[in-house]
Amino acid sequence: MLDRFWSWRLFVALSLFIHSPICSSDKAPNYSFMRNATGSPKTSYYDYIIIGGGTAGCPLAATLSQNASVLLLERGGAPYDNPNITRLSSFGAALSDLSEASPSQRFVSEDGVINARARVLGGGSALNAGFYTRAGTKYVRNMGWDGALANESYQWVEAKVAFQPPMGPWQTAVRDGLLEAGIVPNNGFTYDHINGTKFGGTIFDHNGHRHTAADLLEYADPKGITVLLHATVHRILFRTRGTTKPIANGVVYRDQTGQAHRAYLKEGALNEIILSAGTLGSPQLLMLSGVGPSAQLQAQNITVVMDQPQVGQGMHDNPMNAVFIPSPVPVEVSLIEVVGITGEGTYVEAAGGENFGGGGGGSSGSSTRDYYAMFSPRATLLESNSMTKLSSAQPFQGGFLLEKVMGPLSTGHLELKTRNPKDNPVVTFNYFQHPDDLKRCIRGIQTIERVVQSKAFSRYKYADMPFEYLLNLTASTPVNLRPPRSGPGASLPPSAEEFCQHTVTTIWHYHGGCVVGKVVDGDYKVIGIDRLRVIDMSTVGYCPGTNPQATVMMLGRYMGVKILKERFTKK
Repeated sequence: MLDRFWSWRLFVALSLFIHSPICSSDKAPNYSFMRNATGSPKTSYYDYIIIGGGTAGCPLAATLSQNASVLLLERGGAPYDNPNITRLSSFGAALSDLSEASPSQRFVSEDGVINARARVLGGGSALNAGFYTRAGTKYVRNMGWDGALANESYQWVEAKVAFQPPMGPWQTAVRDGLLEAGIVPNNGFTYDHINGTKFGGTIFDHNGHRHTAADLLEYADPKGITVLLHATVHRILFRTRGTTKPIANGVVYRDQTGQAHRAYLKEGALNEIILSAGTLGSPQLLMLSGVGPSAQLQAQNITVVMDQPQVGQGMHDNPMNAVFIPSPVPVEVSLIEVVGITGEGTYVEAAGGENFGGGGGGSSGSSTRDYYAMFSPRATLLESNSMTKLSSAQPFQGGFLLEKVMGPLSTGHLELKTRNPKDNPVVTFNYFQHPDDLKRCIRGIQTIERVVQSKAFSRYKYADMPFEYLLNLTASTPVNLRPPRSGPGASLPPSAEEFCQHTVTTIWHYHGGCVVGKVVDGDYKVIGIDRLRVIDMSTVGYCPGTNPQATVMMLGRYMGVKILKERFTKK
């Protein structure tokens, strides 16, 4: 056993350092193991079948391929050679693309908030604003993770996809404004989650090129992995006869032509199916496969494999509210770089750029018009009547200061709408249902006000625009489908409470639906079912760090190492 232990530690160390890149490149990797699902075998067999090539699925598959055969099924295409994904300057274009071929699939929660889910290899890391920051050490302890392995796994991810942002003058002014507003200390540049103000990492390199979780497949053993694109899983197969509990043993997936294929697990008690289809996809697919609330399954004429009422429960989305700050001077195009981690239950971040909301023409104008889709997928600032105060001849420029409520206490649920896995389920998040969430949002808006009024930020705001005007300016643009303000006071600047309620949007950090301790155990195995795990954001009840992608990629690697260790020691 001692020899096995040291052999295992050597495997972890070598896989971390041997494959580390010397430099970043804009060139798409040539994955010999990746292909379209059309033409794939009608029947195939693997040690591991991973459903979802997203932020967790890619590092998980890459790791498992080192010592097993892996099939990774992704319902979307590849992120490479799509400038709407790969270029920082085109951020937002993919989110505003509503075509069936889009890497982003829009959904609207029952709360009236417009949202999106990924439909592309790399998952949310191919669509998001790129901020890279770890979870706090307390979070790691509370999750029961091994601290040393978590740290090694973060480093494994960072060697491929994490970079230091350029930290331009506007972002620096936001940082200094946060410090002036009392969000201290100044923690400089760090990936660590520490109270105070810091510059975090980014998955955009110094050329403005995005590096997604799909890049982590560079670590994969080409002989041990098959990645199929445009492969939509319709259900998980179970063996139930002669067993004390259901045993997952295969999946049914369809290619772009609608042709059905089946993939099965090879013989062996350690072989598994792993759901990494995301916060919406994983509980949805469990239900479509007969695992979920029995009444809901029966209403859809789905055969019940196991009644599990907690599937789809415990859905959270961190409410986000942004304030637009027009600037009298040019502002560098930047996504999330600086963050203020307050002690009041909120995070404050910033994103900016020239010609916000259109105008100007050229690449800058078009990119920032798409860029606004981050905060207002329904309309552009150019359409707002409140813009008339600014000269129409002056290119519109500025940036957003935004606050996100950490660990929302409001909770919702997910339900099936149809039996088609391509259709969005019905999702309710119940934003601000718990009064403490609203109180924290108000405190976050007050922090933004202090930043805007700080001496450090004064160069980037109009002196004759009080903060109340900025709230009214932002609130006049429809950012969601919630009922607009009405009544005698509707024409007056909104209070902070009204602003929070009426301008709430998402920052895409929604989570839950297959929560640890309710649907899966501490090893992410589905409770009551053999050979089935869920490893993604659907398993957490509290979003890690200020932005989760670093920890989700880490978790894919972390669990891949743990699963291989179990396989290594039991053989």
